[in-house]
Amino acid sequence: MQEITEQDLYTLIQDEAQRKRAFEWIVRANKEQIYFHVRRMVLSHEDADDITQNTFVKAWKALGSFRGDSKMSTWLFRIATNESITFLNKKKRIHGVSIDDVENQLPSALLDDVLFNGEEIEAHLQAAIAKLPEKQKAVFLLRYYDEMPYQEISDITGTSVGGLKASYHHAVAKIEQHIKSCI
Repeated sequence: MQEITEQDLYTLIQDEAQRKRAFEWIVRANKEQIYFHVRRMVLSHEDADDITQNTFVKAWKALGSFRGDSKMSTWLFRIATNESITFLNKKKRIHGVSIDDVENQLPSALLDDVLFNGEEIEAHLQAAIAKLPEKQKAVFLLRYYDEMPYQEISDITGTSVGGLKASYHHAVAKIEQHIKSCI
């Protein structure tokens, strides 16, 4: 796949005749990263597939209004993160279960997933992550797995860098505490 600069991409997006070509490039360049970000938030392969597809549908619908204020990947991560949080909140609301019940169901769903081949410690890590509040979970996943700088996470979440650092620190502490209690 030929590399396209952010500026070239923005130019292609603004040209209605080239928008579809630009979008195809955007999907090819970002779909795997977006899928794994969503998958880490919702754990289920099927749900992650659906949310990833919804992310790109929303991106396509709003592509003409993309202003280029942030990188394309940042914009997509923002959409994917919001879609994931909305999905998790809707799942909690629809099933009429408490937050604790959903948080406890997610790790067992992960272990039942035929696509999960992690070891026991990975299962404990995923269980600990699943228990984090959604925003804190998103910050942890973006920083830990995607190795994003705090400024980019700030652009995605709309939270100050200081607030993100605090959220990440608290998430790490909760995860460590959970894992220590399991082993």
